[in-house]
Amino acid sequence: MGQRLDVRLTQHVIEVFHRGRRVASHRRAFAKGQYVTDVAHRPKAHQKQLEWTPSRLVHWGESIGPNTGILVARILERKKHPEQGYRACLGLLNLSKQYPRERMEAAALRALTIDSCSYRSVKSMLQTRMEQTYLPLETSVETTPQHSNIRGADYYKAAMNKTLH
Repeated sequence: MGQRLDVRLTQHVIEVFHRGRRVASHRRAFAKGQYVTDVAHRPKAHQKQLEWTPSRLVHWGESIGPNTGILVARILERKKHPEQGYRACLGLLNLSKQYPRERMEAAALRALTIDSCSYRSVKSMLQTRMEQTYLPLETSVETTPQHSNIRGADYYKAAMNKTLH
């Protein structure tokens, strides 16, 4: 860190040199958002993450409850690479140590219902006890009140058709 490095790019490889000595070499990726990481170059904590799998995280979520399991699966499937969702899922694991199972399940259900599937959203719900508030399952659609002095859309459609003909 903080050292000057030289980089050589070829059609298929990227090489990194420090004082003339090659310290890293990776195959070159051309797709937008594609990652090419040498496991040995990851910090130790990140290397440990490789032991985790999406199914392991989903299984852990299911051990709290079905809604939490679905939420974990949803977080992972929305990422291009499931590993990008691991931190959010581990954050949920930490929340489950701070909050009772019933509250975690209620927050997960609410997150799924309002399609706000993220660690941050669930954490906010739990902190504000929002998971305990009423959530209407259907939103009411406002309609025009019925009254003899109110002309609805049909009246104006008919009036427009008469004017055009």
